[in-house]
Amino acid sequence: MPVPATSRAVGALVLVAGLVATGSASAAGKAAPDFSLRDLNNVTQTLSQYKGKVVVLDFWATWCGPCKIEIPHLQAMYTELGAKGLVVIGISADDARSSSQVKPVAMSLGITYPVLQDKDSAVVSQYDPAKTLPYTVVVDKAGNIATVFSGYNAGDEVKVQAAVTALLGQP
Repeated sequence: MPVPATSRAVGALVLVAGLVATGSASAAGKAAPDFSLRDLNNVTQTLSQYKGKVVVLDFWATWCGPCKIEIPHLQAMYTELGAKGLVVIGISADDARSSSQVKPVAMSLGITYPVLQDKDSAVVSQYDPAKTLPYTVVVDKAGNIATVFSGYNAGDEVKVQAAVTALLGQP
C-alpha cells in the first residue's frame, strides 16, 4: 500500500529536524577548523597535532548544568577508548571573568583529558556560532567533522560512543 504524501512529508521533516538538531546536516564531512589554545597548564595545543586520531571536542562551561552531566560520560569513554586512539578535548567557553573556575571544576569532575580555555570564544564561534552548550563535535582520523551533538539529552552519550567506536574501527 502506498504511503500518503502527507506521511512522507512529515517523515522527511522529522528526519531533517533530527539532523539539524545534531548539527550534522551542515557540518558533517567538512574539515574541522584547526585552532591553537592553551590548556590548564598554559601549554599550547592544536587540533592538528591529533590528526590520525579520532577526536571528540567538548565545548562546555563551568556554569552549564547539562555540561556537568555529560562530562562524566565523556571521561568514561576516554578512559575506555583512549588507548585505542580516542582523544577527548574539553574546550571551556568560560570568559576571563570565570576562567579561574575552570581548573577547580575540571578537577572536581575528574577530568583527565586535556581542557583548553577559549576565553574570547573564538574557537567556540567557529564551531558553534549559536554558542549552544554543551556542543560536542566528533572529528575523524582525517580531520573532518563526522558528527555534531548540540545540547545534551540523556542517551546522547550512547550515540557519541557509537560514532566514536565506528570511527576507531576504520583505517
